[in-house]
Amino acid sequence: MISTRSKSFSIQVLQVVDAFLVWLAFWVAEQLRTPVREKIFNREAIAGGLEDLFYVLVVVVPLIPIALEGFGFYRDPFSKSRRKSVWQILRAGAVAGLVVGIILVFFKISGESRFILGASAPIGMIFLLIRESMTRQMVRSLVREEDARESVIVVATEAADDYVSELAKQSEESIKIVKRFDPVNDGGVEELNDAIKSHSVGKVVFAPMGIDFERLSRLVTLCELVGVESWIAADFLQTQVARPTFDGIGSKPMLVLRTTPELSWALIAKEIFDRGVALVAIVGCLPMWIAAAIAIKVASPNGGVFFKQLRAGKYGKPFLVWKLRTMHPDAEAQLAKVKEEQGNQMSGPVFKLDHDPRVFKLGSFLRKTSIDETPQLINVLKGEMSLVGPRPLPVYEVKSFDKMAYHRRLSVKPGITCTWQAGGRNSITSFEDWVRLDLEYIDNWSLWLDFKILLKTIPAVLFARGAK
Repeated sequence: MISTRSKSFSIQVLQVVDAFLVWLAFWVAEQLRTPVREKIFNREAIAGGLEDLFYVLVVVVPLIPIALEGFGFYRDPFSKSRRKSVWQILRAGAVAGLVVGIILVFFKISGESRFILGASAPIGMIFLLIRESMTRQMVRSLVREEDARESVIVVATEAADDYVSELAKQSEESIKIVKRFDPVNDGGVEELNDAIKSHSVGKVVFAPMGIDFERLSRLVTLCELVGVESWIAADFLQTQVARPTFDGIGSKPMLVLRTTPELSWALIAKEIFDRGVALVAIVGCLPMWIAAAIAIKVASPNGGVFFKQLRAGKYGKPFLVWKLRTMHPDAEAQLAKVKEEQGNQMSGPVFKLDHDPRVFKLGSFLRKTSIDETPQLINVLKGEMSLVGPRPLPVYEVKSFDKMAYHRRLSVKPGITCTWQAGGRNSITSFEDWVRLDLEYIDNWSLWLDFKILLKTIPAVLFARGAK
C-alpha cells in the first residue's frame, strides 16, 4: 500500500540514489577530460581534478536532490511529461550553479577544473532522466504483477459505496482489495477474523460511515489482537490529529493504529543484514551440510536428507521451511499416535515432547547442536524468514489457535532464533509464556535487540543450554 509515509520514505531513497548519480557525473566528467583535451583539442593533459573540487562536491552532491524535491521532481512521476522533468532539473541546476559560483570565488578554486564543472551538468541531467525512466518502468512492471499489490480487506457498509469505489480507483496500482466486509450484513468479529486469516492480509481499511462506534471499536480491537494494521478513513475528522497515527491513501486521510514496527531505515538495515549474513553463512555451512547429509543417509537410509514443512509466515502466509531431517520417514504419520501415547509437554495448541520416539539417534545430536535448523538460512536469503523473530509454526497448529491474541505473533517475519530460544531454548513449556515473550519482542523491537538476541543465541547453541 503506497501511503503518505511510504512515499516519503521512497523519496528519501531516490534522493540518496540521485546524490550518488550527481557524484558519478562529476567522476565521469573527470575521466573524459584528458582524452577530450588530447584527441579533440590536441592539448596536453593538465593537473587538477575532483580533489580540487572537494568543497563543490560536498555542497552540490546533497544540494541537487534537495533542490529537485523543492521543484517537484519527485511528485507525480507517472503523469508528468519528460519536458517537465527536464525543466525541473534545469531549475535545480541553476540553483546549484549559483552556489558553485560562490564557492569558486570564496575558495579561489583553479579554473583548470572548469571542464569537469561544465561536462558534469549535461551528464548529470542524462543520469537523472535515465534513473527516473528506469524507476517508472520498474514500478509499472511490478504493479502489473498481481502479487506486487498489497492485499487488503475493506470494512464498509452500503453507505460507503462511493468512498470504496473512489479508494479502489485512486490506489489500484498499490493495493488489491481481496474482500469487502460489510459489518452489518456479513457478521462481526469472528467472521472478520476468519477473513483476515483466509486472505493473509496485513491491513484492514475501515470506512466508518454507517458503522456504529461500538461495532467499529470491536473490529479495530480484533485487528490489534491479531497484529494487523487498522487504517480508519478520517474524512469525517474536521481537525488535525497526531502525526504518528495519521496517514493517507491517495488523497484519502486515514487514522492508522499500528502494533508492529513502522517502515524505517532500521527495518531496511535488518533486511540487508539478514540476507547478507545468510548468504555468507550458507557458504560456510556447505561442508557441514554435506557431512550431515552423508551421516543422515547412513543413519536413516530410507528418507531424504532435508525435511520441508509448510509453516505460517508473516500474516500467516504459508511457506516451506527447510531443516535437516532428524526423524524417521514416517514421522508425520506417527504424530497422532505419539500424542496419544506420550502426551504433550507444551500446554496450548503446539506440540513439544522430550525424547520423541520418532527421532533417530543422529537426529538427537543434530537437534541438540541446532545443526538441523541451519538450512533455514535458505529461507532467510529468500526473504521468507529473518535471523531473529518468532519461531514459525506449522500451518495446522496456527489454525488451531484458540485465542485471537496468538495471531499477533504472525505480524512480523518469523525467525531462526528468538527471545525464548536465546534465553534457554526449549525450557519453555507454556505456550502462553512463549507468546508473551514473542509479543514483548515485537513491541520493543530494535536493531540492538536483534543483536543482543543473536549474541545470546551463540553460547546457548555452543553449550546446548536447554536443548533436547
